[in-house]
Amino acid sequence: MKSFLSLAMAMVAVMTACADGDVGTYQNPVIKYSLPDPTVLRAQDGNYYLYATEDTHNVPVYRSKDLVTWRYVGTAFTDQTRPMDMVPDGGIWAPDINYFDGHYVLYYSKSTWGGSWQAGIGVAVSDRPDRGFHDAHKLFTSEEIGIENCIDPFFIEDDGRKYLFFGSFHDIYGVELSDDGLSLREGAKPQKIAGGLIEATTIMKHQGYYYLIGSAGSCCEGAKSTYRLVMTRSRNLFGPYVDRNGRTAVGDNFSPLLNKSPQVYGPGHCSRFVEDDAGQTWIIYHGYQADNVDAGRVTYLDRINWDAQGWPTIQGMRPSTEAPAPLFGDAAGITDAPTTASADDFSIIPAGRDGMFRIEGPAEASFSWQLISAGGQQMLSGRARQTAIIDASRLMRGIYVVRILGPRGWQSEKLLKR
Repeated sequence: MKSFLSLAMAMVAVMTACADGDVGTYQNPVIKYSLPDPTVLRAQDGNYYLYATEDTHNVPVYRSKDLVTWRYVGTAFTDQTRPMDMVPDGGIWAPDINYFDGHYVLYYSKSTWGGSWQAGIGVAVSDRPDRGFHDAHKLFTSEEIGIENCIDPFFIEDDGRKYLFFGSFHDIYGVELSDDGLSLREGAKPQKIAGGLIEATTIMKHQGYYYLIGSAGSCCEGAKSTYRLVMTRSRNLFGPYVDRNGRTAVGDNFSPLLNKSPQVYGPGHCSRFVEDDAGQTWIIYHGYQADNVDAGRVTYLDRINWDAQGWPTIQGMRPSTEAPAPLFGDAAGITDAPTTASADDFSIIPAGRDGMFRIEGPAEASFSWQLISAGGQQMLSGRARQTAIIDASRLMRGIYVVRILGPRGWQSEKLLKR
């Protein structure tokens, strides 16, 4: 009853907001920069944090209060803390962020493109969600456990025990972890739960079922990508999982959840399900914009509904272009919602090639900026609105300081020119 009343209050709040002229919708994509394989967590400070495959070196981290407006806040690792104990020349792919036992715990893949035996999964921890991950170490590699393409980790805690699921087009497996989640439980052996049609496993428990969401097809071919979300479910964490017709996932049978649209190619590799303040369920996933494929796999948000048979659904089985926004605080009927940590007004992110950086500011905010050398000399400067590009490609390597004068005063941040 309480849940129903909360949702009813939320709907009234939305209708009132719309009547007052407030915008109650959002537009996809919610992040227009390439962030493949997103994972999302609502942290202890009330903000959501998103991590992705490292198109930005050392794993980019974005922050949001509302699942719609995202701000780049840094990287999970630095060059000093970057995992190097497996596949040294590999990239960090498909991270999975979690919070348990008082720490933020990040599972990650390390692999080379096409190197299905040069792949493995590791773990690192931090006391904060936006940076500082350390003690990175290997859990296992494909060669060590004899399973090809050990990437795409997904953590779940069930009945007081911790498990990790993984796999990419060479069957999906699950294995039990130690009590602290930082190693395999002694003697634990991976168990196969699904066939080789899918990768990027996410498991959601809902009303007595475990729903396994995976991605099938080609992920990374722009307009030719056939990526899509598919699903299956079981009464038990380790299966047997079956599709809507009762056919087994081990036999590569899955039901569709999300397909491409004329606007979005290759939607897939979704985050775990997250909720807004009204209890609505959402997923974040990547896809290609049909009108800007070169931007890479950008970030989409869609609401999950549940049908009469208890299966998750996305309206039309296609990515939305514009939809009702998630509900928070007063809009969700919550008048005593906790405040979230404040963020700096401006963020700086590498912008493609070496020596290029992008300043991101609040919407329509005018600002000026200066790039200052370690010796205090102004090297570059400019004025902009909302976004600016710093072209330091012709400058010497070293540490610089970016000073930004915005609506709320000065902000400074160090910048490393490689």
